[in-house]
Amino acid sequence: MELVKENIEIRCLINGKPVCQTVLSRMHLGDFLRGQLDLNGIHLGCEHGVCGACTVLVDGLLVRSCLMLAAQIDGCEVQTIEGAVESGAVSLMIQAFQKRNAAQCGFCSPAMILTTAEIVKNTTRPTREQIREAISGNYCRCTGYQAIVDAVEDVLDQRETKR
Repeated sequence: MELVKENIEIRCLINGKPVCQTVLSRMHLGDFLRGQLDLNGIHLGCEHGVCGACTVLVDGLLVRSCLMLAAQIDGCEVQTIEGAVESGAVSLMIQAFQKRNAAQCGFCSPAMILTTAEIVKNTTRPTREQIREAISGNYCRCTGYQAIVDAVEDVLDQRETKR
């Protein structure tokens, strides 16, 4: 029987920058990003994949970083809220969240902004119900989601106006 390696070296791109780190084989991605790379926009809430506060993009797909091992990102490209802010990819969504008061306590906001920006990026014109469905994996205990849906619609309206 072969034993699992305790430490694994990973090479990946995180927020556009090459990273080479040694991680514990059992370390979750969220713990790695927060603990070793100091990317604190990732919030660890339930640590069971239910709340969505730890959402990041891995190779362009939204994932729960509490359900993924850091070793699994070897060779991948990861984007956190910090990278999305730095690149400007979420600037319109942040402005809309501020305008609509959709970021009350702020705990869910980083993951919610990443998620809603992906909705706008990948969907032509979702209905309010489709927006609610798309964000249903991200818990928000402050806003009741109304302000968040309004913010997404504001960004969609801005996008249509620019066409």
